[in-house]
Amino acid sequence: MNAVFVAFVLVAFLFAAVRQVGWDGAGTESPMAALTAAMLDSASGAVTLAIGLVGAMALFLGLMRVAESGGLLVIIARLLRPIMVRLFPDVPAEHPAMGAMILNLSANVLGLGNAATPFGIRAMQELDRLNPAKGTATDANGLFLAINTANVTVLPTSVIALRAAMGSADPAGIVAPTLFATIISTAVAIVAARLLRRPPGPAGDATDREAQRTGESSAGGDWDGLAEGGAENALEPARHIALPEDGPGGYPGWVAALALASVVGLVPLTVLFGRELSPWVIPSFMVFFLCFGVARRVRVYERFVEGAKDGFHVAVRIIPYLVAILVAVGMLRASGALEVLIGPIGAATAPYGVPAEALLVTLLRSLSGSGAYAAVASILGDPETGPDTYTGYLLTTIQGSTETTFYVIAVYFGAVGVRRVRHALAAGLTADVAGLLASVAACSYLFSS
Repeated sequence: MNAVFVAFVLVAFLFAAVRQVGWDGAGTESPMAALTAAMLDSASGAVTLAIGLVGAMALFLGLMRVAESGGLLVIIARLLRPIMVRLFPDVPAEHPAMGAMILNLSANVLGLGNAATPFGIRAMQELDRLNPAKGTATDANGLFLAINTANVTVLPTSVIALRAAMGSADPAGIVAPTLFATIISTAVAIVAARLLRRPPGPAGDATDREAQRTGESSAGGDWDGLAEGGAENALEPARHIALPEDGPGGYPGWVAALALASVVGLVPLTVLFGRELSPWVIPSFMVFFLCFGVARRVRVYERFVEGAKDGFHVAVRIIPYLVAILVAVGMLRASGALEVLIGPIGAATAPYGVPAEALLVTLLRSLSGSGAYAAVASILGDPETGPDTYTGYLLTTIQGSTETTFYVIAVYFGAVGVRRVRHALAAGLTADVAGLLASVAACSYLFSS
């Protein structure tokens, strides 16, 4: 993001400078004066937006803490285990890597990026123990990264909070398109990782046997500290989550298949009745999480308050990111550079449901989650856009259904010293493109006038 941030500022300055030189004094404000005003207004708006996010973030993080304390994360992990064992046949079922991957994907299902990152790093560390060629990504590495960057998301909490803070009349309206887009992108990620991996050969078979032998000898490894350490998430602070000592065991295969079919079955239901169901989403989730906590004998009020405190910390933590990107994007728009640079591309793609703003957010999303989040906030702040227009729905769906591919690869592979990523990047970017196209398809059907 360093190069992107500097490039945005320099391009905006150069465009404004050229316009300033040719300015004849007509109008009420010079290009440079407009650029200055945009910078100050954007910086002020970033703080205002962060304050507005406190309440919504506190609500959702409080509910998530109740769910975590009740063991919902482990329940989802047990549902995923039979599926993961089939997706990763080279990873022994009882190896700690399998448990860490399951918990990472389970956290992403609930929109718990704070828990997903340390789980993912631990998964990569354990997978590295099975890797006979240190420094080179294995097929399991590539598949895990691809799924991670496109993981099915049931509740995109941070994006719903943003829509609520921007005054949306339907903040949960993106649940249906986000679920659809993430299911499609996850399926594409799995297929892409399978097709792009190196075909097995005699040497590969020997390697697999060695990995299996190594995995069996290290099975039942230490689970302490699974949620400790890891890279800092720009939006949500990492926390420790209590886990069973032997990792999450799996439910019977038919239970996992039924759960998967239920999630897939939600797609046509939410697409057909999305507008009628969306007002029910947030109240229903709150009642569900609280009742779940009560049933699991969780001290609901205390846990909710603990989680809600994170809402304040999250809002404070994102202020610098919001200021940086909102100022840079505001400068681009005020200087006229944004319209010149992506306007022609946007004009060509707009008839297909992809406005220029979506291209900008998609680019930023693959680089930085906080940068894309701030860019979405900046665009939604424009009265001509707003959160409840087609563009507003599309941008927030893209934000909620795609992942920071380059960030994830850099952090996860960097944690174990992998330099040759092989097909992992290509599979992740393929999933990103699939997520964008699925988001466009869903939002065009649901929200296009």
